[in-house]
Amino acid sequence: MSPTAEPQPPSGGAPDPDGSTGTDGAAGATVAAGVRLKRSLSFRDLIVYGLLFIAPMAPVGIFGTLQAKSHGAITLVYVVATIAMAFTAYSYAQMVRVAPQAGSVFTYARIGLGEGAGFVAGWMAMLDYLLIPAVAYLFSGIALHSLVPSVHQWIWTAAAVVVTTLLNLWGVRTAAVVGFLVLAMEIAVLVVFVVAAVWVLATDGAQRGWTVPLTGEGGFSTSAVLAAVSVAVLSYLGFDAIAAFAEEASGGGRRVARAVLTCLVVAGVLFAVQTYLAALLAPMSAAELAAKPAEQGDAFYATANAAAGEWLQKLVAASKAIGAAFAALAGQAAAGRLLFAMARDRRLPGAMAKVDAGSGVPRRALLGAAVVTLVAAVWAARRDDGLDHLSSIVNVGALTAFGLLHASVIGYFWLRKRAAARGVLAHVIVPLLGLAVVVAVIVEASPTAQVVGGAWLVVGLVVLAAQYVKRARSSTSSPSGGTSQR
Repeated sequence: MSPTAEPQPPSGGAPDPDGSTGTDGAAGATVAAGVRLKRSLSFRDLIVYGLLFIAPMAPVGIFGTLQAKSHGAITLVYVVATIAMAFTAYSYAQMVRVAPQAGSVFTYARIGLGEGAGFVAGWMAMLDYLLIPAVAYLFSGIALHSLVPSVHQWIWTAAAVVVTTLLNLWGVRTAAVVGFLVLAMEIAVLVVFVVAAVWVLATDGAQRGWTVPLTGEGGFSTSAVLAAVSVAVLSYLGFDAIAAFAEEASGGGRRVARAVLTCLVVAGVLFAVQTYLAALLAPMSAAELAAKPAEQGDAFYATANAAAGEWLQKLVAASKAIGAAFAALAGQAAAGRLLFAMARDRRLPGAMAKVDAGSGVPRRALLGAAVVTLVAAVWAARRDDGLDHLSSIVNVGALTAFGLLHASVIGYFWLRKRAAARGVLAHVIVPLLGLAVVVAVIVEASPTAQVVGGAWLVVGLVVLAAQYVKRARSSTSSPSGGTSQR
């Protein structure tokens, strides 16, 4: 095992949000508390991590559910969802320019809203970053088990965790290169599906009208589309992970901001194209899927089978198995950076604020994230209802963090910096629209997700209160009687 580097103050000071190079600013204080990560990721690497986490064929697993919910207007659902998530992407782009550091929304909320809000944002994002990889690993285990039934799905799930964790520990560049190959494979399979679907449409025609994926079956329903959008936005969770690698990206915050926006647009186009073609070819109508919930999970695979045969169904399943594992790889890497940043700021145990001298990655933070993810994924894989339990709670943490992100833009640019009137649209109206979308999606979330998210928030607030009490006692007991800076 490579030795770990002890935290040292960065030379020359870190740029703080005001653009200076001192360490008095909030962002600067964060970096001053620990070592920097290596800047080695290119623009392409950032896009790879973002698309890996999202997965180019993310709609496959929830295609049937969204068809039923939207009354057949699934492509419109993804168009609206892309626009809705664009507000969040824009807020990320604003904040990553002023704080290009690991920690993502944890760092942004700190400098925009204060220490307490920063901790809450990081705490809620932690729930998302630790459990979304577990869901992805479980998807991989289920898909591999369907291909090789003799091996139990929990064994496949655990194997996926071990392999991707080793790649993450090897180094961010190695993981990015392997991830690029996997992403290329996923896109190639998607291209095969698109070509096969177009061929079938050209030779045999569509199962339903050409505009149905945009207008719905039997008439358009605004409420049905919006209800489906609240589920569809979950397909995009992960594009924000790009911001977690800001400290390792060459080119600074502007390149990361461009990567966040680019990743969202690319994902939106891929989602719209595949769902449009699948909706035209689906053997079951939206009404039939709504009447048979058990058929919803396999709806996309059934469409591939009906369109081109079993070979395409198996190809899509294999791609989903491998792609899900590497989506989890990107999620695990982002989780490690979040834990590292919070530990570097002394909000989590300091042992996780160390960077491996050989690989340049936060090894202990990555291992901590991997252990939690492994336990959650294997537990779910051994239960018949495990996927339902996990998938129902992964979204609230991320959405709460998104809400604090939008508030951070307003807090930093408008309230703290006293932005000029011309900044109202960029730094007030857009974040408020994004916040409204987040609130609407949380309201539409399942009761289980709301309860778990609320409980996790309460625990976080208790931890925050305990930290404040500890620091207050430390400050009053110091020999100089001065006030502790941390």
